[in-house]
Amino acid sequence: MVKLVRRVKQFRGDSQFSTWLHRLVVNTCKDVAQARWAADRRTEPLLEDTRVARDGDPARALAAAETRRELGACLAQLPSAQASVVALKDAFDASFDEISAATGLPVGTAKCYAHRGRSSLREKLSA
Repeated sequence: MVKLVRRVKQFRGDSQFSTWLHRLVVNTCKDVAQARWAADRRTEPLLEDTRVARDGDPARALAAAETRRELGACLAQLPSAQASVVALKDAFDASFDEISAATGLPVGTAKCYAHRGRSSLREKLSA
């Protein structure tokens, strides 16, 4: 009602009074809803995070990334059966029985491929 009393002077008579009053009420309701929404959205400041980052050393992260890239390139140069066995054994910590079941290789062959693949990787990475 207060808005009606204050704004009645703004009514120009271009439309019906009821249309103007309806628009005034709708806009007032929108203003109130938006004010309530804004009040509910107030946030509290975050507490300072004092945890130490596990990967906080950029030089160490870069060295690890370069090692992974080099290891991947060397692994790609191995015969595919050896590369598969080495990856399953060393990266996924699979047992030789699991590797045998996954690849269809006998357990002894999988052990041999792991040894040969690791030896080849060792030579390639140390060169």
